[in-house]
Amino acid sequence: MAYIFPCFLCLSFLLILSLASASPPFTITLSLSPITHSLASTNSRDHVSDIAKFTIQRACHLKTPHKKPSPVLHGSAQTPLYPKSYGGYSVSLAFGTPPQKIPLVFDTGSSLMWVPCTKSYTCDNCTFSHINPNKIATFKLRRSATFRIVDCRSPKCEWLYESDVRARCPGSRPQPCPTYLMQYGLGSTSGRPITENLDLPGNIVVEDFFLGCSVYSVQQPQGIAGFGRAPASLPNQLKLRKFSYCLLSHNFDDKPKSSALTLIGTKSSCAGRVHGVKYTPLLKNPSKSPYDEYYYIHLTKITVGESKTKVKLPSKFLVPSPNGNGGTIVDSGSTFTFMDPALYGPLIKEMAAQTRNYKRVHDVEVQSGFGLCYDILDARNVSFPRLVFHFKGGVKMELPVANYFSFMTDLGVWCLTIVSPSSPAGPSVPVGPAIILGNYQQQDFYIEYDLEHQRLGLKKQKCK
Repeated sequence: MAYIFPCFLCLSFLLILSLASASPPFTITLSLSPITHSLASTNSRDHVSDIAKFTIQRACHLKTPHKKPSPVLHGSAQTPLYPKSYGGYSVSLAFGTPPQKIPLVFDTGSSLMWVPCTKSYTCDNCTFSHINPNKIATFKLRRSATFRIVDCRSPKCEWLYESDVRARCPGSRPQPCPTYLMQYGLGSTSGRPITENLDLPGNIVVEDFFLGCSVYSVQQPQGIAGFGRAPASLPNQLKLRKFSYCLLSHNFDDKPKSSALTLIGTKSSCAGRVHGVKYTPLLKNPSKSPYDEYYYIHLTKITVGESKTKVKLPSKFLVPSPNGNGGTIVDSGSTFTFMDPALYGPLIKEMAAQTRNYKRVHDVEVQSGFGLCYDILDARNVSFPRLVFHFKGGVKMELPVANYFSFMTDLGVWCLTIVSPSSPAGPSVPVGPAIILGNYQQQDFYIEYDLEHQRLGLKKQKCK
């Protein structure tokens, strides 16, 4: 198999190369769908435990240094976001001429936009709940009149390889931008950079949009809509002033319900301030690459309970250090919030102290990967301490209980849906982000990425 993989890629890329040889102001709103099963209906121990493990795996990826591998929106647009059964949110975008609609994972923790591509697309280990690996929606190059292979000396090729691309492009003859291999928390994808027309709601066509045409993936059942901070991301290519969303509550299923992802372009008249939104600055990682594509915010403290007890967190973990480690990022691609052990330990200690009247079930904690689980006989009288994240600028994110405690129906237990590596002590110094704010904790919050003013807006509200 180790020898089949490169040959398969070569044949697929030859197919792409052979095929290659053959707007007014607007506002866009995209629909976000949750990629998860409802904790109430299908919230089995194994399923939610797997999602907890996937969250930690993705955290390990986001925290590990990795090489990073324009069209402009003048107005605004909206598109639906759908919650999905595997713990994320999906947005469908249309590429090509005529346009082909492809569902993608909405991800603020990465930047490359890529689609499953060609009829030869293969995905290994892609047998997920509600997903048939033989029926993955793929982009058909032969059906589009506008796709182009990115040239090796194109500035867009440098979005993936930076200055290294010069060494990869010997001679003066035109040649394609090198193939990419992108690593994610759960798997990887490989393909060829192309440009295509991107069709947005409202009959908006963005020409020459840069994306990846993937022909082989591992554990990546859908493509990725990269909304990170690197040049290849959708917000940077479209030069958005801001984008925003309000994530529907997870039911860990694939019912066709959605909320809106809103894109605000350079000249949109819809970019006014939303009433009640509080803003905290977006920070830059001082080490730049490899963490500079993440959206950092400054967590100042965490409080628990009606008495607003302050959790004793080591301050050195709360902002990125000169070497790039530490700090908090906002990531729509992670399901549950991740914390480094040095922060997670004090939170668990305080939460456990304020819930000591409930019976802990340590065996479930070990099996599920959650740090706190309780067996509560009378769920009608269950009451958990308030949990509030405090950010710079006086912004408070008071989480609904459903955003941090979930009922495991098959076991009849409640578990705290914030995760950490199993090591009780943890490293003395964090590697990469110390906290990754996942989409489960972002449910029922209006969240605005104000790129023009480099700030993140938060407002608690019922999403619909």
